Amino acid sequence: MKRKRMRTSVVLLTLTALLAGCSSGAGTGTQAPAANAGANAGANAEAPPADNAAANAGGEAGSGNEGGGGAAAEEPIWTETDMTGTVTFWTFSTFYGDIVKEFNKVFPNIKVNVSAIDFGAMHDKLQTTLAAGKGAPDVAQVEQGQFVRYLKGDVLEDLLQQPYDAGKYKDDTTEYNWVRWMNQDNTKLLGMPWDVTPSVLYYRADIFEELGLPSDPTELGEYIQDPENWLAVEETLAANGKFGTEWRDGPIHWAGDALGYFDKDYNWLRNNDELVKILDVTKRQNQLKATPHISGLFDDKGKALTKSGKLASMVLGSWGARDIAKTFPDQKGKWRASRLPMGISFGGGGSAFIIPKQVPDANKKAAWKFVEFMQRSEDAWKLFMKQSVQPGWKSIAAKDWYAGVTNDYFGGQADYALYTEVAESLQPKKLTTLDGKAWDIWLKGVLEALDKNVDSKTELNKIESEIKRKLGPDIEKLKNEQAAASGS
Repeated sequence: MKRKRMRTSVVLLTLTALLAGCSSGAGTGTQAPAANAGANAGANAEAPPADNAAANAGGEAGSGNEGGGGAAAEEPIWTETDMTGTVTFWTFSTFYGDIVKEFNKVFPNIKVNVSAIDFGAMHDKLQTTLAAGKGAPDVAQVEQGQFVRYLKGDVLEDLLQQPYDAGKYKDDTTEYNWVRWMNQDNTKLLGMPWDVTPSVLYYRADIFEELGLPSDPTELGEYIQDPENWLAVEETLAANGKFGTEWRDGPIHWAGDALGYFDKDYNWLRNNDELVKILDVTKRQNQLKATPHISGLFDDKGKALTKSGKLASMVLGSWGARDIAKTFPDQKGKWRASRLPMGISFGGGGSAFIIPKQVPDANKKAAWKFVEFMQRSEDAWKLFMKQSVQPGWKSIAAKDWYAGVTNDYFGGQADYALYTEVAESLQPKKLTTLDGKAWDIWLKGVLEALDKNVDSKTELNKIESEIKRKLGPDIEKLKNEQAAASGS
């Protein structure tokens, strides 16, 4: 197939200080920051959360991936396997029954009572019981957008301390996956890292090839690092009656999620030269009318566009492999996954496991054994991977039975290897309790830049000024609280 050859110079935009992959309905179709009781924010209320139970870790269907032969298992040397106890575990996922069975093969005398609760209800109930000082489970699975709800009040165990000693695993994960589960000043580990959910470009390779665009995942990923090439892809699709990505303000939100809102000292992060360039690209993409501005996976109208081939790509967390295959089974073999454009790398979700401080001391060791087993056991991860959960642990991701996985739905592509590669490029980020308020200010400014064609640098300066004006008192209060807590 003859390909259109466009400019090939690659512009790699280095993005530092990453934040959570939680974006807008008006932007990427992913979840708005959940600092305010987990409510989604944004101009498009129909956009679903991307890193909720259904999208990030939940659901019964596998991804269509099949593992090849693997290296011999190197299980940790489990100790105190005769320990007795009962552990209550709250989760928003529904596949832990088999995990518990594997756990009980090693720890037969620890009973785990699993309560699978609706995503929002579980996080609400957990917040209520933590604040009340009673009624919380021994272990809970917490999604990253909801994690900030539990940072106040010193209600979670520091897993760096005994009897947990989680610090011994720090070098086996990325700084991104470690730091995001720490408290604001990075002195305590409040959640045990689990999965890494890098965002990628899912695209219809058959449509790209038909239109003369790069269709091989590696070739496309390299090609779209140049902003002009990315715009050329969007323009080509639009000229042929297709939509590129879902959201008209997508690129600037992807890059914003890569940068974060605030660092650990509450300095504003979303104002630099790289963001100016990407906002410029976003404005040009918006002028092409190359996006439907609806979710192609969760909105009924968007699903119709995807089924008809009108929507040719989506930017989703790596859970998208499972959900696309489940939603559009007739398109098997047509989809592929590739890197995001313009050097952008951001996380599209993720969860951790927390142990509340109110848990009786007699239960904490058994609770930790369960958490530790889920993170470090190959048998557990062989079950998790069937749910399209990408391990945050390097030693697990390097196993042949994981790294060698190919996806029949994606035409035999080794998509798990791609997710691991992208995950390694994610930079550390902080979640703060101000992210929800900051999102509202950020979104308003972005849409103003697009709708009124405001100069990008001028708009980013204006957004930063609004952040300082509206959130300045909150920032000072949090800084003072942090200083008091640390004894400064």
